[in-house]
Amino acid sequence: MAEIAYEDVGQSDAPVALFIHGYPQSSYMWRHILPVVAEAGWRGVAPDMPGFGNSPPFLRRTWERHVAAIETFCSELGLDRVVLVAHDWGGLSGLRWACEHPKRIRALVLSNTNFFPDYEWHELARLLRTEGAGEEFLAGVTREDLADNLAALSTGIGPDAVDEYFKAYADEERRRTQLELFRSVDLEQLGRYQSRLQALDVPALIFWGAQDPFIEVDIAERFHEHLPGSTLSIVDEAGHFVFEDAPERAAREITGFLARL
Repeated sequence: MAEIAYEDVGQSDAPVALFIHGYPQSSYMWRHILPVVAEAGWRGVAPDMPGFGNSPPFLRRTWERHVAAIETFCSELGLDRVVLVAHDWGGLSGLRWACEHPKRIRALVLSNTNFFPDYEWHELARLLRTEGAGEEFLAGVTREDLADNLAALSTGIGPDAVDEYFKAYADEERRRTQLELFRSVDLEQLGRYQSRLQALDVPALIFWGAQDPFIEVDIAERFHEHLPGSTLSIVDEAGHFVFEDAPERAAREITGFLARL
């Protein structure tokens, strides 16, 4: 397995919150929340998933291998009974991992992600999943393009974050294997995980930016209905990158949730 870079804050013997980022981000997206979690008495661990941030990509980069990478990462670090905090692609991989390894899960925090088989891919995802069009699009992505696109989606992503997230496009191999990752997902497979997700039967916080053009707020409401006893928190003024747009609210909500466990 390719070596995974990660951030690790807090005492080594503290309870663990495992933060899994989305696309095209890295562990840097958790920069505001990790110190607060540590101050609250938790250990926050945030990997750069393969091909993002400072982690090299797999030679073959598929959804299944990303799920397996989470398990290998947790095993190597001795992480057990974690609170899974997952955003965007982190939910797609993290929740499948949780369903396959339920004894590792203490609680869930889900943010602007999907895990339902009838979800319709958004425009960018459809582009990346299309042979030829995806290759052409990624070949032309520049740092300036990424900065413009992220600025249109988030008020909290500055030049430092753009530099970090552009690492996902740093070379041809990273760009090529992005396409393999997007194309490896068959959403119909998620049907077999719906009952397993409910069967986790753990506390859950659904923390959502309402102004999300990719994953609409009705998905948050579906998670809330699907996970009995879950807490739903909607940030009306935030979008897809809610941890970037509303870091103080995110820190308050998550540490409050952790304190109740």
